[in-house]
Amino acid sequence: MTKNRAAKVFGGALLVMGVALSLSARAEDVKVTLTGAEEVPAVMTDAKGEGTITIAKDLSVTGHVKTTGIEGVAAHIHLAEAGKNGPPVITLTKGADGSWSTPEGAKLTEDQYKAFKAGQLYVNVHSAAHKGGEIRAQLKP
Repeated sequence: MTKNRAAKVFGGALLVMGVALSLSARAEDVKVTLTGAEEVPAVMTDAKGEGTITIAKDLSVTGHVKTTGIEGVAAHIHLAEAGKNGPPVITLTKGADGSWSTPEGAKLTEDQYKAFKAGQLYVNVHSAAHKGGEIRAQLKP
């Protein structure tokens, strides 16, 4: 390999690494594990859920949650600190086999983003038996 070609390859690799680092610095992937114990009040249930919610610096929200042991009727990202209930800010879309995802174009407001950074957003899944929510997880940046 010529010196010039090696420099181009090395430079290209640095560019790719820089873009990857830049993109990851713009978004936070929050892994969540939803349980009944996190609900307010706590719910005794075998239901559970896992997923990832990504919140970008441009306030866009993407992600999904996969649940088991629950027939969910609704799911949301809510505004409230741990131990409290709050209003929904994003309604998740129900998919097949207990999956829930953020709708395309979902965004937080500036105040909601500040709440996220302070640990004051949570995701939960509601059931017919537990209309206020059966399983929940706080979004911890």
